Amino acid sequence: MEKSATKRRIVLVPLPLHGHITPMMQLGRVLNLKGFSITVAQVESNQVSSWQHSSGFEFFTIPKSVSLFQDEALEPVEYLIRLNKTNEAGFKDCITQLLIQGGNDIACIIYDEFMYFSGAAATELKLPSLIFSTQTAIHKVCCYVISKLNPKKFLIDMQDPELQNKLVENLHPLSYKDLPTAGFGPLERLIELIREIVNKRTASAVIINTVTCLESSSLTRLQQEISIPVYPLGPLHISASSSGPNLLEEDMSCIEWLNKQKPRSVIYISLGSMVQMETKEVLEMAWGLCSSNQPFLWVIRPGSIAGFEWIESLPKEVIRMVSEKGYVVKWAPQIEVLGHPSVGGFWSHCGWNSILESIAEGVPMICRPFQGEQKLNAKYIVSGWSVGIHLEGEVERGEVERAVKRLIVDEEGAGMRERALGLKEKVKASTRSGGSSYNALDELVTHLST
Repeated sequence: MEKSATKRRIVLVPLPLHGHITPMMQLGRVLNLKGFSITVAQVESNQVSSWQHSSGFEFFTIPKSVSLFQDEALEPVEYLIRLNKTNEAGFKDCITQLLIQGGNDIACIIYDEFMYFSGAAATELKLPSLIFSTQTAIHKVCCYVISKLNPKKFLIDMQDPELQNKLVENLHPLSYKDLPTAGFGPLERLIELIREIVNKRTASAVIINTVTCLESSSLTRLQQEISIPVYPLGPLHISASSSGPNLLEEDMSCIEWLNKQKPRSVIYISLGSMVQMETKEVLEMAWGLCSSNQPFLWVIRPGSIAGFEWIESLPKEVIRMVSEKGYVVKWAPQIEVLGHPSVGGFWSHCGWNSILESIAEGVPMICRPFQGEQKLNAKYIVSGWSVGIHLEGEVERGEVERAVKRLIVDEEGAGMRERALGLKEKVKASTRSGGSSYNALDELVTHLST
């Protein structure tokens, strides 16, 4: 990339969902510490306001942008396609104004792979661009596999159990039924979206929030597919020394409660920033958790129980039982919780940020994925790294009780904890001087600066 030494401004374009904003802002912090000034492009209702005070960060809102199509119940794929169509023109105008005001000082645009309109605008404005993936390397490889599918043939093939269980070439232990294609709407539209995502346009590199020790073979396969440099910088929350912007106010009282519990005795339950559950499932979870006789810290986000504001939908006896045996908060300081000595396991929806945070603290997991990439992640936690239990099918109190005991009490859980602690050491080492993520960051800075 040819540019003068004065071009030190980087424009970040995050997808306006919490699980994508967080690592993008962490990336911004890391690059800011390396001497770059950071400008963040927001779409309407973007959730980065808690970072507005950050030194070295500036923000602009794309005019006439829409991040949430509240008047229509859109499938995720339709939402993303519409998001890209509605924001390209306004984004291009904003970048043009920045170039005029700043004397052409933009070093590059780094955009979330789902905000591909940014790549099209960068191409038109002849600006360097890089793609940022907040998900796993294996997910990105799966996108390349999916982009080459014939949707009609694939749907027919998936009716055959033998083809469902056929391993994807060079992606052991992944079978075709594990490809993240379900829960996003019609397959044809999903493949249309994924073909846009894997289109590099003129991007000169891909940044990915993962760690070589966790995904070595997937990163090798990705590099073969993508033919431009891939920089695995994760976990970014360690490099940035920050958990990122908060969706909700963290209830710090849970730390005082954890301080009173025995070492490695607590199961921490948090299902992310978007999951919604039916009352029946929450009740089965409550009964199972209480029957396990293990203390638990349970994050129940406002609005996460379908049709209710919070836990008022639960019977009073259940609320009483839960408050006696566990501790419920609306949102928790997750990294601090996972690093607490009393926490012995993490019941997770298997979002990638949560997995990285859990592995970085050596905490094994109960996996309860809900869709797409989360199911793919659970497969690797259980079958790839052997640091978790997959809770499949309909949630039932007996299964919940058994899963908690397996993880916290039994020898099986002790083995998972030992392996998780081994991964923790490797992951932490990767971010220190000479480690794979540390070196990748140095290479990225050189890439941006030359």
